Amino acid sequence: MTFFESLLALMLAAVAMLQVARRLSLPYPTVMAAAGVAVAAIPGAPVLSIDPATALALFIAPILVDAAFDFPVGAARRLMLPLIVYAGVAVLATAGFVAWIGWYTIGLPVAAALTLGAIVAPPDAAAATAVLTNLPVAKRVEAVLKGESLFNDATALLLFNAALAAQMSGTFDWGTGARFALAAPGGIVFGIAYGLLVRRLQPHVEKTVGGTLLQFLHAFVTWIVAEHLHLSAVLAVVASAMTIAANTNHTSPRMRVHSYAVWTTVVFLLNVFAFLLMGEQSRNILSAMSGAELVNAGWLAVWVVLGVVATRLLIAFGYRAVVLWRVLHGREMKPISPAETFLLGWSGMRGLVTLATAFALPTGFPQRDAVVLAAFAVVLATVVIQGATLNPLIRWLGIGRAKEAREEVDHARLELAQAALARLDGEEGDAAEQLRREYQDIRDGVSGKDPDTLNRRHGLAIAAVLAQRDRLEALRHDQSISSDTYLLLQEALDWRQLTVSGDEDRRIEEN
Repeated sequence: MTFFESLLALMLAAVAMLQVARRLSLPYPTVMAAAGVAVAAIPGAPVLSIDPATALALFIAPILVDAAFDFPVGAARRLMLPLIVYAGVAVLATAGFVAWIGWYTIGLPVAAALTLGAIVAPPDAAAATAVLTNLPVAKRVEAVLKGESLFNDATALLLFNAALAAQMSGTFDWGTGARFALAAPGGIVFGIAYGLLVRRLQPHVEKTVGGTLLQFLHAFVTWIVAEHLHLSAVLAVVASAMTIAANTNHTSPRMRVHSYAVWTTVVFLLNVFAFLLMGEQSRNILSAMSGAELVNAGWLAVWVVLGVVATRLLIAFGYRAVVLWRVLHGREMKPISPAETFLLGWSGMRGLVTLATAFALPTGFPQRDAVVLAAFAVVLATVVIQGATLNPLIRWLGIGRAKEAREEVDHARLELAQAALARLDGEEGDAAEQLRREYQDIRDGVSGKDPDTLNRRHGLAIAAVLAQRDRLEALRHDQSISSDTYLLLQEALDWRQLTVSGDEDRRIEEN
């Protein structure tokens, strides 16, 4: 098969696996991880290759942009303490413990062992989002999981770059240390500045294919420029994406609908190719290893997987103990229940960040094959085992909130209907009266029919939708609704606005 034919075959297999994941109610990374290893084991499976230096930007930058757009800045401020614990302390503790395992079991040099620790330490944004999509949990638990997966990448990659540089150069000077210390704040400042620049450019490319293309260019350019400036590329991408997202309420609905569809597809394909690359590299490494080397690599992988899972659980319950101690000393904090704490500890799925950093290891890295296999084992074990058991675990612990999630959506719809009625208050005429009756029906639960059919292109219909948008943003700012509810209702308002606007802004076309 040619490369193109192989690529088509892999995409068809990915579509089939997605249907399997849906029917089994499993998060798709779980199925993709298992499928990637299975496909790579097939004789004559297609060979895919990627430059290690390109892997980080290709796989991580778009994933971070996609996740950062859905995470409000206000939530980051409110969750400052748990984010510091999970995105900072947990990553460093995991990296340190795994480094000791690597040093003790197979004699890795200290810098190389720290590199391994940094590779497997951060849970993944795409994995957390995909796993939690159909598993309604408490809003604060969801916010912590999604928030930490954005910021822990920065901690892990700073440690990864510092440890890798020390290992390959054989030394670590204070100048290098100072550069890495400035990389985090510098990346945030650069990301905000670049995000503000992109916000000024967006109005000029709205409603065009170029507007969607600019979003991808923004993701990669932010990463590459930050890397050249020796800044934290992760924090630069996250800061720029959150800066741009703060202005999304002014984005064209058609542009947002189109972009959402494109980004969903791209993130899915990146996961597919990453897991297939993982399986292929595993096959090549296993075929080149001797029996003794396989035994050593296998034991390293087992101990690293156990160490990663155990460390996160200890951090989760340790943080809960700190919160309880603060409550006893008069601090106004709401402790997370033991069941939710266990869920947080069990939800440390690794994914694209671990895969991409493992791909990026140079060929001269000490015992590279064993380190890469250990990293792949962590991804496979956490995504497949933890990801597949989250749904039954939530049911067993009794912490699912499917009913509460439905009630939250219904209450938010009621709030939006009331906002539209408030905007229509005092308006006269047949169109206003028709809109008022239909929104009252929605408020009273009489009809679920959107009030846009008989009022297409009427100014009052558009004004009512805009009033609902303002109310939706207020609900999100107050954290009255989860990010999933926000996105669901935002999409509904986008389609409603497109309908009532008539032919205006109906399609994206290249100018």
